[in-house]
Amino acid sequence: MLKTRIIPCLDVKDGRVVKGINFLDLVDAGDPVIQAKYYSQNGADEICFLDINASIENRKTMIDVVKKTAEEVFIPLTVGGGISSIENIRLLLKAGADKVSINSAAIKNENLVKESADHFGSQCIVVAVDVKKIGNNWIVYSHGGTINTNINAIHWLEKLQNLGAGEILLTSMDRDGTKSGFDIDLLKTATNTLKIPVIASGGIGTKEHFFEGVYKGGASALLAASVFHFNKYSINEVKEFLMKKNIKVRLW
Repeated sequence: MLKTRIIPCLDVKDGRVVKGINFLDLVDAGDPVIQAKYYSQNGADEICFLDINASIENRKTMIDVVKKTAEEVFIPLTVGGGISSIENIRLLLKAGADKVSINSAAIKNENLVKESADHFGSQCIVVAVDVKKIGNNWIVYSHGGTINTNINAIHWLEKLQNLGAGEILLTSMDRDGTKSGFDIDLLKTATNTLKIPVIASGGIGTKEHFFEGVYKGGASALLAASVFHFNKYSINEVKEFLMKKNIKVRLW
């Protein structure tokens, strides 16, 4: 059985990390390279950068951040935000990213998933899916959760798998930022439907939530931001808790 991965997510804007970070021992808490290095030295299995104002001019800044991070960090790095072409992907992978995360562009042009998987290999193509429950259905939202696509989320996940996505980064918008735990029904339905790994995101507030994401939801990896950034828990603290619950993790 594969070990559960713990992935801190850093939102990057204009080459700087946004959202408050509370590491007293970091010289520059806004530098994504310093933060990524800190996490890599303190138990993270992977790092995720989300470029939250991905524009053409900002793309060069992000490429520079990725290059510098790849020189300092030796765990897998995923970069997402505004990726809309094979060329975007090529430049990020060339700069040192191990994986890219595609979101809205996959909805606009689902062939991008197939083309990128064929071109670079499924192992480096993550598709991020933001989901909200409307009535009895889970619906996909795009453009940072602002646009209701009216696409059934479970059907969309199946299609993405068939197109060649290597992993799904699944975020419950209903739970995101609430610290009330994952939407276990959504997560369980997704992991029962798919053969590819699902990274669970949205709602972590306690160590128990990490456990529930794996044990009840079937997630292969767990992505979190504020619980790590605000020093509520260290990654190794979470991993030790999971080990006591018989969840296999990698201790660094």
